[in-house]
Amino acid sequence: MSITPIRALQRLEAIRLDFGAGRAADKLALLRVLERKRLRSSGAVLRLHEQLCFMRAYPDDRAVLARVKGMLDAFAHRPDLRQHRVALADSGIAGTRIHYCFYWPTVRWLAERWPEQLRIDWDAVNEPDQLNAVLPLLVTPIEAAWLRERGPSPRVALTRLNGRRHGDGTFLVRRIEALPGNDFTREALADGLDTPLVVDPGADTPSRTLAQHAGSPVVLVTAPLRRARPDLRAELRRPPQSIRAAAAGEAGQLIDLAHGALVTRLRDIDGIAYANSRDVWVVDDGDGLQWAFIGVVPERRQLLRASYGFVTLRSGVPIGYGQMDTLFRCADVSFNSFDTFRGAETAWIFVRLLAATRALLGACAFTLDGYQLGHHNDEAIASGAWWFYCKLGFRPRSAVIRQLADAEMARMQSSPGRRSSIATLRRLSADSMVFATEGVRAPHWPRLADPGAMVAERMAARGGADREAVIKECSRNAMRLLGLKTLDGLAGDRADVRRSWERWAPLVELLPVSGWSLPERRALAAVIAAKGGDSEREYLRQFDAHPLLAVALRALMRASSVRVMFVARGRRHSLHGQ
Repeated sequence: MSITPIRALQRLEAIRLDFGAGRAADKLALLRVLERKRLRSSGAVLRLHEQLCFMRAYPDDRAVLARVKGMLDAFAHRPDLRQHRVALADSGIAGTRIHYCFYWPTVRWLAERWPEQLRIDWDAVNEPDQLNAVLPLLVTPIEAAWLRERGPSPRVALTRLNGRRHGDGTFLVRRIEALPGNDFTREALADGLDTPLVVDPGADTPSRTLAQHAGSPVVLVTAPLRRARPDLRAELRRPPQSIRAAAAGEAGQLIDLAHGALVTRLRDIDGIAYANSRDVWVVDDGDGLQWAFIGVVPERRQLLRASYGFVTLRSGVPIGYGQMDTLFRCADVSFNSFDTFRGAETAWIFVRLLAATRALLGACAFTLDGYQLGHHNDEAIASGAWWFYCKLGFRPRSAVIRQLADAEMARMQSSPGRRSSIATLRRLSADSMVFATEGVRAPHWPRLADPGAMVAERMAARGGADREAVIKECSRNAMRLLGLKTLDGLAGDRADVRRSWERWAPLVELLPVSGWSLPERRALAAVIAAKGGDSEREYLRQFDAHPLLAVALRALMRASSVRVMFVARGRRHSLHGQ
């Protein structure tokens, strides 16, 4: 084929979504050109890389797949990649550096696996005084005396303190890990420092180039992709093909794959950052589409909602990620498709994700917060996220925004081709959207926090700053209210169950449990224990099975919200009176 490499790339991009009818042969011929010829710009190299990643997730046939895999395996050694390596930093391409202020769980993961590659990005350190203040706390007294007296720059200090054993980023992480206290205090210190870091490329450091789950089936694409708008209600009634718990080894592989997928895109999410290897589930929807749902370790769980991060896989390639926060048979959805894979089957993947969430977690209603729709999120505004979800059946919670949406729809119907302005999209995305089925009411999630104000008042009256003593008293009261003499009979790890019990005890005192039967009270104790168990899926199952808990908790939320608003109004009136 006599064609320049840039023309070959343009042609390959033009037919990326075309399958069948000889397209495999066309793509294979273009790949042969691109495999042996250089591209002149960093942008073109990146475009080729992303096209190859797409074709690995959506391969036409075995020959195309083999050629794509071979090109990706060798991508870090391409002459044009080496030429543009600096310009391609932070692209996630194998052989390039990654710069980011990683959050504590992620930076620990990096330091554990690639201690030599993790360094401080000194060119991006804007506030060295913060490091100067912290370093004496991390070393021996005689070293601390030298640091305080002589005041070397943090870069010079860390070079001497660390030697050449590992990257200085790893030294900082390990010294913070050695501090007294707990992981919450260490995380607060590390995130407060907000130290910019760099991951140097290594043979197996995270990359988008080689990311694939070996245990996933590879499915060839021989027919046009599903591009039509799906019927969300109908798809929710169609369950995925299978759900299974990942074995220990596979769970670790999937967690690492999810971490890497976010690191190479400079992103983070709690459901993956605090991954629990005992609570990983693989949902297979067929046709090469899977999700790895990853639960959160017990000490990092929300009090009430169950959180599952997820990574979307197509033929084992990570093509998106997100999180489901679930309670009351309703999931608050965070959903993201990676740029490379948008425009293929995004709507179908999203509705099948909701069907998977229903099957795994029992959710029959779904919410999207304003950020997902574009509130303070320019990426969502640019992608038209609000209309994407609206066309699938989601509706605004706010009556004011519903009126605005109805007016905008009317204008668009009267003027075909009209697009909403950015200003309108920002107004539309100011509040959440809801999709509900089977009579399930989607809660207003901010109200879930309002009972905390009532707990704060009670604790202040009973113990002031001595919260630990009050918690012990609450725990004894909660045990008495639920008819328990000891926690030993509750299923689960004793430390995790006790932690869950202490967190729930002040809430139990606010619930009308004294009017419940003994089996109903014992069932609540089992719910609390399940919150500290291996899997939050079991917690949701027991919560949803309790005959009174959801209704009582919703009533408490309403009462707390009214009280919070009343107190806020009273304070405003008091201030005005002054």
